[in-house]
Amino acid sequence: MVSTNTSLHILLVEDQLNIARNVAEYMEAKGHVFDFAMQGQQGLALALSESYDLIILDLNLPVMDGLTVCEQLRLKSSRHIPILMLTARDTIDDKVSGFTAGADDYLTKPFSLQELEVRCLALSRRHLLQTDDVVTLGELQIDRKRKTVQRKGVPLNLHTMGYRILTFLAEEYPQVVSRSQLAQKLWGDEPTESDALRSHIYQLRSVLDKPFSYAMLKTRHGVGFALEVANGKREQGSE
Repeated sequence: MVSTNTSLHILLVEDQLNIARNVAEYMEAKGHVFDFAMQGQQGLALALSESYDLIILDLNLPVMDGLTVCEQLRLKSSRHIPILMLTARDTIDDKVSGFTAGADDYLTKPFSLQELEVRCLALSRRHLLQTDDVVTLGELQIDRKRKTVQRKGVPLNLHTMGYRILTFLAEEYPQVVSRSQLAQKLWGDEPTESDALRSHIYQLRSVLDKPFSYAMLKTRHGVGFALEVANGKREQGSE
């Protein structure tokens, strides 16, 4: 499991008390801080008056539904706050409506609390990557403006492909990125040699991991690749 010291300040807008309680107990045990709203208008007011890292927003809410809350927040807020929408609906039309209103991600009830945390962390990481010049992930620092990378303060001399792979993995952290996703990101629909990605991953590892005490770039065999913030111990399982 991916370990991280990231603590998020989250607004949960959910009218079902049992769901709100379960989410809060699990997430607060992981170190996250929560505020709550039981209806849409209250949630919108809090979202506009406080500074949150992320909003978990139920679709079916009293007074003002989740879609309206989302639309109003995108209209009135001076900054983009990542929104994870919760709903019991699972049709394509419902998802399209949510994304059109301004949601960043979508989770269908019932859901895994572990998956909820992973999605929240990933949303927060993507948002930081999009808004901050310097992205920090454990020992790793990526300066998007200067296109430079450091680990433990040591500059890393990465080729263009290595930088692009690392930046994409950081954007998706802590989720696993499949080989096909990476290939699409790097080459689009253009065909490439089957061993090209393996070669770029190998070169990235030789610079990112080999000089240091543990490997950040992990292979999830049969799935893809992910960055991991570990406890400083070298872990097995990397290519």
